[in-house]
Formats: sequence, structure tokens, C-alpha cells
Amino acid sequence: MVESAGDKVRILIVDDHAETRENIRKLLQFESDFEVVGGARSGQEALELSLETQPDVVLMDINLPDMDGIAATKALLDDVPFAQIVIVSVQSDPRYINEAMIAGARAFIAKPPSGDQLVSTIRLVADKGRQMKERWNAPPVQPVVLPPGMVPGGVRPEGRLIAVYSAKGGVGVTTLATNLAIGLNAAETPAVLVDTCMQFGDVSVFLNLQVKNSIADLAARVDELDADVVEEVLMAHESGLRVLAAPQRPELADEVKPDQVRQVLQFLRREFAYVIVDTHSAMDDMTLAVLDVTDLLVAVATPDIPAIKDARLLFDLLVALEFSPSNVIFVLNKMDRRWGITSEAVGDNLKHAVDAEIPYDERAVIASVNRGVPLLMGDKSRPPARNILDLMGTIKQRLVAKAKSEEEAKEAEHPKAFSR
Repeated sequence: MVESAGDKVRILIVDDHAETRENIRKLLQFESDFEVVGGARSGQEALELSLETQPDVVLMDINLPDMDGIAATKALLDDVPFAQIVIVSVQSDPRYINEAMIAGARAFIAKPPSGDQLVSTIRLVADKGRQMKERWNAPPVQPVVLPPGMVPGGVRPEGRLIAVYSAKGGVGVTTLATNLAIGLNAAETPAVLVDTCMQFGDVSVFLNLQVKNSIADLAARVDELDADVVEEVLMAHESGLRVLAAPQRPELADEVKPDQVRQVLQFLRREFAYVIVDTHSAMDDMTLAVLDVTDLLVAVATPDIPAIKDARLLFDLLVALEFSPSNVIFVLNKMDRRWGITSEAVGDNLKHAVDAEIPYDERAVIASVNRGVPLLMGDKSRPPARNILDLMGTIKQRLVAKAKSEEEAKEAEHPKAFSR
């Protein structure tokens, strides 16, 4: 069955050699659902053609006469953000590949490409490009404007701030933070996800968002924060979750001060039911500023000796900071019984019970991260998504208990009138 023109994957070929462009076109001509919409000889021509043809997939060479393919990739995505860039080049140096991926490329193929490899790669990335294109072209949803602190049907109390932290990097903090934010966000309980990993924050990558504004923009306007200013800076994820990204470049991190972050978080909790904060592993002034306003700390470790040692140091530090143990949820991530370390043994060693376990599933997690689609936007019935849902339940129970405790403390401070 021949696909209609509207269903076809639109492909732009960018290479300075006419023979290469023609060879690639010939490799693709027998795919009935592919349409080559143009060929560009230079980066500038690629930018002009991409605006004209709106391609789903761009096959991009690195060596171009006017600008390299990496610079062209970055510029093209500014104009056509839904385009999926596939680098096709003889430059197979890992440095080039890494720079291309940072610029926004989705895949890399070495020259000369085989027909099967080229076709399978295009099909792999095309669905994502077309989904993004549909969202981009869809009319914007007009939000219901409500007074601060209000939700349909009543008044919403000040939101709860949940920080996700580990003293050791690489244990899955960003994976948990992004999935918890996706899971907790709902029409009745809107959530915002904040990336405070100022130099190398990855929340936007995990959610497949192109960063235009960041926490640095709010920090610079901290004295004039209002709902309009915040709305202007926050990014909207397709799930409805709002996101406050880390600065686009590492050097911008120095412009954001801990007290500014504290003020931003305090404002956000007045606007959202949940504020989820992704933190970096250093216990510095920035992390301490987050802890100052945190209601619940999700402390993450993995079942290995270095991570457990760092968790012990964290719990000792929290005691010194007078951070209540009841406000800490301890999660063991990447659990695999074959490694011989159980949650019971870890809990006994740290004198702190393990509140949740997330099983090790490297394939599912890496696929989720590479696609920019959180686990909770897929099949929730299987681990580790199901375990993250269980963790969400634990978090909600702990927050309910905390609210009840705070209410009882308030009543004790202010006894009812005429009480004896």
C-alpha cells in the first residue's frame, strides 16, 4: 500500500558533494513512505531549505564549505525544532560525535552508509520528529486563569517541595526526579520540576526539551517575581508538567546565587501543589539553600560500597543540620539481587530503613533517557515504572502524615477558645 504524501517521512539531504546526495537519494527511493524533499550543498542552504520544506529528518554531513554540520545542526534546530538530525560523515572521532549529540543530533552513521542502516535509522528517529511536529503545529491550549493558590473547587494550600538528592553522582537522581514530577503532576495538583544542577543539569535532556529560558532568568528577576514573569520563563512539557531548566551554559551558573534559588523555590510552592527539585551531589551552599525549604528529601543510593558510604555520611550530616529523619525517604536504586547486597543489610548498616527499591533495568532506563520519554509515560505495569509509582505512594503518605503533624502542632500552640 502506497502511503499518501501527508504520511510520508520528509527527508532533507545535506552534503557538499552532488554525487553523495544522489547516492543517498537512490538508497531511499524504493521506500514508499519516504520522500526526499531537497538536497543542500552548504549549511546556509540547509537552513533555508529546512524552513521551506519543514523536514522530519535531516541527513547532515559534518564537512560543509561555509559552516560545519555541528553548527548547522544547532542553527537548524532553532528554526525547525522538530527536525531529527542524523549525522552522516567520515568523521567518526568520538569528539565529533559527542559535539553533534550536544548540538541536538539524534544519530550518527559513518560514510558510506548501507541502505539497511540508513533506512532503519531514519525510521527510528522519524516517529519522534513527526510527534514533535504535530505538537508544534497544534493550536496552543488556553490555560484556565485562577487566582494564586486556587484550584477548581477550592483553595489549594501552599505546595510541598520534594528534593531528590544523592551524595554520589551517577545513581539515578535525575531519572527519579523527572519521573516523580511526571507522576505527581495532575490538573488538580500541578507540579513544577526545577533543575538546580547549575553547571551540567540534564532535566531538559531527559524530557527532550530545547532550553530557551532557565533558572538564571528567574534569578536575575527575583525581586519582581509574579505569576506572569514565572509563566514567561517556565517550559511546558507535553505531559503538562512545567519545567525550570538549568542554565544553558556552565559559565552562567556563577550568575545564580543560593539565596535567589531559595526565593524562587518559595515563590513556586505558592503557585504549584508540588515542586520537585533535581539537585547535584555536592553539599554546597546551593544544595543547602534547597534543603532550607524542603519538605521531603528523597535520598538516593545504589547497592555498592562507595554509594552506601556516601549515604552514611549524608545521614550524619542531616543530623548535624537538624533535618528530621521523618522527612527523609531513602531509596535504593538499580537494585539487583545478584550483586549480593540486600536492602535489609543496607538499612541495618546505615541505621535507616530503606523506604523504596527500584530494580536495575539498564535497557529500559537508557532507552527512556535517549528518547527523552520518562518511564511513567510508557508501560506503568512493569518494573521499574511500577516501583516508581510505589515510591510516589510512599511520598504522598509521608506528606499527609507531615501535614497532620503540622496541624496538630498548630492546634497545640493555639488552643481553641474557652479551652481550659
